[in-house]
Amino acid sequence: MSGAPLRMGRIGYLNVLPIYHPLEAGILPHDYELVSGPPALLNDMMARGDLQVSSCSCFEYARRPERYYLVRDLSIGSRGPVMSVLLLSRLPLERLDGQEILISGETHTSVALLHLLLENRHGLRTRFVTGQVSPALRSPNPPQAFLAIGDEALRLRGHPQYPYHLDMAEAWREWTGLPFIFGLWVVSRQAADDRLFHDDPGDLLRRGRDWGLANMEVILDLTGHGCPLSREELRVYYRDGLVYSLGEEELRGLRLFYDKLAGAGMIPAVPELRFF
Repeated sequence: MSGAPLRMGRIGYLNVLPIYHPLEAGILPHDYELVSGPPALLNDMMARGDLQVSSCSCFEYARRPERYYLVRDLSIGSRGPVMSVLLLSRLPLERLDGQEILISGETHTSVALLHLLLENRHGLRTRFVTGQVSPALRSPNPPQAFLAIGDEALRLRGHPQYPYHLDMAEAWREWTGLPFIFGLWVVSRQAADDRLFHDDPGDLLRRGRDWGLANMEVILDLTGHGCPLSREELRVYYRDGLVYSLGEEELRGLRLFYDKLAGAGMIPAVPELRFF
């Protein structure tokens, strides 16, 4: 391929390290430029055409499915407690009716899931306020409850002033019996139509995932520096908390989420799942 290299988005969280470390360390050679950022930024870059392949929130795919092809058998999700997508509260869940909840602008999928869990499952009416969590907690008027995701959630989950936790992936599993898929990998449909790909980028990403999961001790060595979790907690997080596949059960969970979003008027319609 001539010209500038193709650009691949990488969520800047620990949970995708098993997929990307082999690519970043040169263990799996490739020609992509890797671009790191929070989910919402990568969504915007994909929407603008600044990336050709990226991890992508489920919500972003549902909003603009005509722009993307999905990568087969690759996701970031959970079949139970995930520890890194949490509602943390000063009050018991049932007392949050009418309260404000601080949410991060970094995530669309987690906010949509929180809305469904609070309103559709628990019948609670709350108001979401967007802001930065860590500065808000240090302010004179900290929030009654907040949504924490990614590394921030791992760091704040033991906060002494917020004793009430809702692990949102676990709550979804209890509600539906299915895994929850937070993120997908997508290929720009325009880049595919322009024949910019000489091979399947999903193959590289799946090989990265397989290497990372097969070499978990290396991933744990890399993750342990400055991480709030112990090595054994990290092992449980990667092995039991997260799912990196997109098999039939994960697809059923994804489709049900889209059904519920469409039913709540949060997306215009249930998107067709189109694969690269």
